[in-house]
Amino acid sequence: YGYSADGGETFPLRGKGAGLMPALDEVLAAMPDGRFLVNFKSNEAREGDMLAALVEENPQWREAVWGAYGGDAPTFAARAGLPDLNVWSRRGLVDCLARYIALGWTGHVPAACRDSSIMVPINVAPWLWGWPNRFHERMQAAGSRIILLGPYGRGDPGTTGIDDLETLARVPADFDGYLWTNRIELIGPALGR
Repeated sequence: YGYSADGGETFPLRGKGAGLMPALDEVLAAMPDGRFLVNFKSNEAREGDMLAALVEENPQWREAVWGAYGGDAPTFAARAGLPDLNVWSRRGLVDCLARYIALGWTGHVPAACRDSSIMVPINVAPWLWGWPNRFHERMQAAGSRIILLGPYGRGDPGTTGIDDLETLARVPADFDGYLWTNRIELIGPALGR
């Protein structure tokens, strides 16, 4: 909508993509057996409130909305409205991992690591006390799930995934959490083997 090659004189793409992006309620209605992860693209709490209201008004979609992440404000607003929703945020990740790296040697699991989904970059994981098995056991006992990401710091402004076979080979064979990938067409078949 906002693309202009001539400094704002014309907008050649306006009106060309109408109807291509469905609303969330349209997606959930069209795919009732799907499981969805909502990515908030802003940091407006009202978006989390809107997700909670949508699910409250349509309880048949509660199981379909598996989780949410993105800006802290909408993510935590969604969790407030949907207490059992899987959520995670950058703030939660930093609070959990930094505190665990500092205190994990004692066996202490920080509050920020409890009852959550914890995104762990694969190149940060070896710094976590007890990685992989003891760390996983501690997080599981604290009610948390682990989502293993690709390496932190690759310059990707989004969420780096386990997106190539070399990175996948670094995942412990007995890892029992979730893998984040942006290349399921490559990683899915490799995991099937």
